Amino acid sequence: MSSIVTATPAETGSEYSEDACSIDITVGPDRVLDATEYTSTDPAVPVKLWMPEEGSDEDLRRPISVPSLLKRTASKAPDQTALCVKRGGTWVKWTYSQYLEDVNIVAKAFIKLGLSPRNGVGIIGFNSPEWFFSDLGAVFAGGLAAGIYPTNSAEACQYVLTHCKANIVVVEDGKQLSKILSIKSKCPDLLHIVQYTGEPTETDVLSWDQLMEIGKKESDEELNKRLSNLAPNLCCHLVYTSGTTGPPKGVMLSHDNLTFTAKSICDMYGLGWCEERMVSFLPLSHVAANIMDLFMQITCAGTLYFANKDALKGTLISTLKEAQPTLFFGVPRVWEKVQEKMIEVGKSTTGMKRAIGIWAKKTGLDHNKAKISGKKSGKFSYKIADKIVFKKIKEELGFSQCRAFFSAAAPISSDVLDYFMSLDIKIWEIYGMSEVSGPQTGNGKDFYRPGSIGKDFPGMNTKLDRSSAGVSEICPDGGELCMRGRNVFMGYLAQIEKTQEVFDRDGWHHSGDVGRQDDDGYYTITGRIKEILITAGGENVPPFIIENMVKNELPCLSHVMLIGDRRKFLSCLVTMKVEVDADTLVPRSMLTEEAQDWCRSIGSKAETIEDVLNGQDKLVMEGIQRGIDRYNARATSNAQRIQKWTILPADFSIPGGEIGPTMKVKRHAVLKKYEENVEKLYQG
Repeated sequence: MSSIVTATPAETGSEYSEDACSIDITVGPDRVLDATEYTSTDPAVPVKLWMPEEGSDEDLRRPISVPSLLKRTASKAPDQTALCVKRGGTWVKWTYSQYLEDVNIVAKAFIKLGLSPRNGVGIIGFNSPEWFFSDLGAVFAGGLAAGIYPTNSAEACQYVLTHCKANIVVVEDGKQLSKILSIKSKCPDLLHIVQYTGEPTETDVLSWDQLMEIGKKESDEELNKRLSNLAPNLCCHLVYTSGTTGPPKGVMLSHDNLTFTAKSICDMYGLGWCEERMVSFLPLSHVAANIMDLFMQITCAGTLYFANKDALKGTLISTLKEAQPTLFFGVPRVWEKVQEKMIEVGKSTTGMKRAIGIWAKKTGLDHNKAKISGKKSGKFSYKIADKIVFKKIKEELGFSQCRAFFSAAAPISSDVLDYFMSLDIKIWEIYGMSEVSGPQTGNGKDFYRPGSIGKDFPGMNTKLDRSSAGVSEICPDGGELCMRGRNVFMGYLAQIEKTQEVFDRDGWHHSGDVGRQDDDGYYTITGRIKEILITAGGENVPPFIIENMVKNELPCLSHVMLIGDRRKFLSCLVTMKVEVDADTLVPRSMLTEEAQDWCRSIGSKAETIEDVLNGQDKLVMEGIQRGIDRYNARATSNAQRIQKWTILPADFSIPGGEIGPTMKVKRHAVLKKYEENVEKLYQG
C-alpha cells in the first residue's frame, strides 16, 4: 500500500520545475511508500520523508525518482547536448535522448547479468560517460550504485564490494581490473566484471561493447517491472565514507535525497535551463562531484564535458578553454595547485608588466572586499584592471564564460580566497558531507562572506546544538551543526548502531562539526568534536584550530598534526611542502617553490627535505620554532601551547596511507606509522 503525496510543486517559473501533470504519484517509481521511520539501514525498507504541512511556506516539491528525473529532461530537451568526451582528438557527444537510451540499455544488460534488486554495482575509474551510464543503469535496474575511489587498494575495493553485496563491478582499465581480479574470489556475490575502456585481456571480463550488445537484445519487460518497484523514499545510491576514523561506512541515499538536493542547488544559484556547462574531473565516488556533475546537470539540462585522465597533471586548462564552462567546482587542493602555478608564472614577469600585475591584483582585492562590505570602491580603476589584466587571465584559465566558482569537501584557506579575489575570481565555499547528499550551506553571488560556509540551501535545515559534549571547548558561543530534512541520508548500510549514534530522538543528524552563526545567518566552522584531544590534565583541546594557526604562521609547512591525547603536554608532527609525482602521487624530496622561498627568507639554502633533515639545518629549525612561538603567544591557555615538534621525512599522501582520497588526514594511521617519532617527543 502506498501513501500519496498531495502537495503541489512550488512554482519557480523555470523549465526544470515539476509539471503538475508529468508525474503519476499513484504508481511506481514516483509513489511514496508507507514508512514508519525516518531512518533505515536496509535497502528494502523505505523511510518517511520530512515533508512540510500542506499550506506551509516551506518547500512543497513533489518527491521524484532518479529515472523520472532523467526521463523528464530527455522529454523536454531531447536534442540538448548532455555529455561530451574527447576520444581520438574528437569530441564525442550524447544528447539527452541518447543519454536515456544508453542508460536503459545498460540497465537491461545488468538485469540479464544477474543484478538483483537492492544489490550493489561497484564502479571504479576516471570520470567518463560510461561511469554515468553504469551509475544510472544500476539505479534503473533497482540496484545500488556504489562508486569506489580509483586510489583504493585491492583490499579496500574488496570491503566495498562485499559490504554492498555487489553482483557487478565496472572498472576503467587494466590497472583497476588487476585489483578486482586479485580479490574476486573473496567477493561471494560478485558475478561479472565489465571494463569500460580498451579490450579486456581476461576472457571472463566483459568489454563495454559486449555489455551494450547484451542490453540491446533484451526486451523492456523486466526493466519496466523493476522501475515500477522503485520509490522516491527507497535507497538507490551508496557513498562510502573515506575511512579516516575507521572502516568506511556505506551512506544510503534515496532517490528523493538526490533529486531534491540537485533541485536545491539549481534554485540556490539560479541555474538556467539548457544554459549551464561544467567540466567533470573530480572523483565521482565523492558525493560532491556525484551530485553536481551527474544529478545537478540532469536537473537543469546542462552540458557536461569530461576532462582528460591527466587533468590535474596539466591538461585541465586546455579542456576548460574548449568547454568554456559557466560553472567550475574544485576542492581546495585544486585551487591551491592553480595558485601555485600562477605564482610561479608571475615570478618570471619583470618591469612594467610585473608592476601592472601587482597594481591590478591590489585593485581587484580592494574592489571586491569593498563590494562585500557594502563600501564604495574605485570602479574606474577596477574597470581598467579588468580590461587589461582580469579578462586576459580568465581567458588563459578557460574561465571567460564562468560566472560561478565553487570550493567544497574541505576548508579552503583565506590566503587562497584572497589571491583569487585579487584576480576578480570569487570562490564560493560550500559546506556539506556524504550524509546530507552533498551540500548543506553555501555562499553565492548575493550572499557571500569569505571565510564562512554561507547560509542554508533552499529546503535544508540547520541548527546549532549547544548541549553536545566538547562544544564549549571548541566554540563557547557556538554549537554542533545538526541537519534535518529531505537531503539528510537514510542511514548507514547494515549498521544500526552507527546510524543511531548520529541521529537524535527528534531526527536531527549530528555532524560532529562545531561552528557559530552570525547575525546575518552565515555559518562558520571552528572545529570537530570527534577530533578533540583530552590531555592528561583533563583539558579538551581542538586540534583543527591550533593546526591551522600554526600553518598560517609557517607557509613552508604542508601538514601539522597535533598530538596530546592523554599526554602531559601538546606536541606536533609537521611536514614540509614538497613536489609530488603527478603519476604516482608519491611525495618527492624537492621542496616546492613556496617552501624554498620561505627557506631563503630566513637565510637557508635548503632545496630538499634531505637538506633540512640530514644536516639538521639550524636556520630552518629556528625558523619553525619562531613560528611555533608566535602561535604559543596567542594560545588560549598554557595547556594549548605546543611544547615539542618534529619534522617528518615525507609529506602525507594517499600512497603513504596518511590521508584518504578526500585529502583528510587519517590520524590513527599517522600515529601508528610514526609511533617511534611520537614516543621520542615524550621520552623523559
